[in-house]
Order: sequence, then C-alpha cells, then structure tokens
Amino acid sequence: MAGKFDRETIVACLRAERDSGRAIYDALCGSGITAKMAARGGASIVTTHALAYFRMQGLSSMAGYLPICDANALTLDLGERALINVVRECPLVAGLLCVDPTRDMARFLERIAAAGYDGVMNCPTVALIDGKFRSDLEETGMGFAREVDVLGLASGMGLFTKAFCSSADEACAMAEAGVDNIIIHFGNSSGGTIGSKTVLEHDAALERAAAIIDALSPKFSGLIVTCHGGSIETPADFERLLRSEPRLHGYVGGSSAERFPIETSVEEATRGFRSIRLRRPGRTSIRGQDKQEKPGSEFL
Repeated sequence: MAGKFDRETIVACLRAERDSGRAIYDALCGSGITAKMAARGGASIVTTHALAYFRMQGLSSMAGYLPICDANALTLDLGERALINVVRECPLVAGLLCVDPTRDMARFLERIAAAGYDGVMNCPTVALIDGKFRSDLEETGMGFAREVDVLGLASGMGLFTKAFCSSADEACAMAEAGVDNIIIHFGNSSGGTIGSKTVLEHDAALERAAAIIDALSPKFSGLIVTCHGGSIETPADFERLLRSEPRLHGYVGGSSAERFPIETSVEEATRGFRSIRLRRPGRTSIRGQDKQEKPGSEFL
C-alpha cells in the first residue's frame, strides 16, 4: 500500500492555502478517533508519533523522550492499525526517531511508505535536548545532523517531509536537505491537566520565529514555515502571534488538537450525566391501600 497523496500534491495544496491567506493547520494526533475527526474538520495534515500516543494515554507527551518504548515501531503500528484507514481527507505523516541507531533507516522509510504514510518528520527530535546530553548525542552520531540525513533521504524518495527546528542553524540545514516544511518549535506546550508550567513566552517565541525566518529568507523564501508549542493553546493565541510575525504560514497543534478538546468535552459530558437525579421507585400506602407514585412527584 502506498500513501494517498504524493509529495508534489501535498506541497502544492499547502502553498495554495498559504497563498490564499488561509492558515495551514497540522494536527498531531495519537489515536484513530482524534485523527479521524481532525481530518474531517479540515486539517491540512494529520501527523502521528510516539509523543502523541502517550498524550492520548493521559500522560505527558514528554514521555516519548524516555526509553520506555520503540518509538519507530509504535508509529508504524499506530498507522497500520489505527490511523491510515480512517484518515482519508488529508495527508498522514509519520513522526520518526530519525537517530535510531538500531535500524537501517533507509529500509525503514520504505516500510513507512509501504504502510500508507504520505510523509515523515523528526519527532521525537534532539532539537529539544540541550546541555551535555545533547553534545554527547551529537558526538556519537545520534545528533541533529542524523535527522537531517534521514529527512533528506526521505525527500529523495519522494516522501513529503517536515522538520521540527529550534534554531536558525537547524532550520537552514533542513532546508538545504530539501525538507518541504520547517516547523519552528517553541518547546513543550502549556495548559490543561498535564501541560508544562514554564514555557517559552510570547516575546521569546517571536524572537525565535523572526531569527529562523530571517535566516531562511535569502535562499528559501518560498519554503512553508509553521510553528508549534510553547504558550500557544488556542486559535486566538496563534492569531496574536501571527499579528506580530505575519511571515508564519500556519500552526501545528498537539495538545490543542486533541488533549484540550478531550479534557474539556469528556469532563463536561460526565458532569452532565452525573447531574441527573433519579426518581424514587416503589409505591406508597395511603389508608391501607397501595397507591403508585405519580411520575415526577418525588425525587431523591
């Protein structure tokens, strides 16, 4: 099985949305039902990966950065068993741990494409890792350069590609490799029951976005540039950012695509059902005779 949409079609559609003045919306979904409804709702792209899976188990998506599962096997399984058959209206993209040293990633990309995915991205990404651990990963061949190589390989295979980037250098490297969509990552999201308490605030996010777009502009001005995470929790939050940085073309929603709507709607539905009062069953006796209660005459 091959994907439903080829790279050229996806890029052309995203550019058409951008050029018409309509914001691109990419929904990161960790379950079949959220992916299905995001696609029906008009998402430009639906994406899945290990982080989204953990988010839909009621956990922090950051669990996807812990050594508790095979991230690539999980993404392949999610697609084959839950998402590929229900996402029909838009492209479906697989988020991969591109630095996986246990796999021949060229062969694995072929499996991803054969399963029915239309594209790939780097998630989990080492772009969110810093300090000594990051330098150790870079020095041992499991750094961002490996992510660039894998997405460049995927692009050469004709798959649509997009990349999380947190700096101008990362974004330019991905653009040079032929990646179709640069996603400016503002870090883990705030909000809801398990969001981060300390996130990249509005002004800092603007500064990061401007630096990356400025670096891309001389050579890659036509590239699709979106953003993700941080303090953006609602469409209004993204609109506010867009007013200050109109060179952005859209937003990539994770918690805002599925966790926030579910946390709100499921709790509200539960409270609604729990608010219903039951009628008291049985009969009452008046002067030795049984008399059935009239409907609505008494409540617990």
